[in-house]
Amino acid sequence: MLWFLTLHIIFLLFWCAALLYLPLYLALVERRDLALELIPEGQASLARFLLTHIATPAALLAIMTGTGVFLAQGRVEPWLIVKLALVALLVLGHALVGWMVLGRERDPDRPAPAVCWTVAGGLCLLMLLIVWFVLAKPDVEGLL
Repeated sequence: MLWFLTLHIIFLLFWCAALLYLPLYLALVERRDLALELIPEGQASLARFLLTHIATPAALLAIMTGTGVFLAQGRVEPWLIVKLALVALLVLGHALVGWMVLGRERDPDRPAPAVCWTVAGGLCLLMLLIVWFVLAKPDVEGLL
């Protein structure tokens, strides 16, 4: 089980880092700075590459190894249910970041820095809340 847990943490770090980096990258990059028009035909942008080759595989592997940890322990506790609900929100945040990447590719001149910073801040708070639930394991039976 220790291997599953170690792999789970490694994949989570990659996933969360990519999810925090991508909105900020989209907020700070403008078309004239990147010369997106020079990207060869058939090549994805850097943001799409990071989303499809780093963030998404890391998310899938983090979820699979987390499931392995859960199955190896064989216990269901109330805090774990809340943590899994928060992880589901993180998956929705992942989808939102993907939508932002696609929107930015379609219209690079669209001003979206405020939205990007807001999404990055929300994802950061969500990640901190998940870590707190994992480390503190609070008694949440009254919430369920």
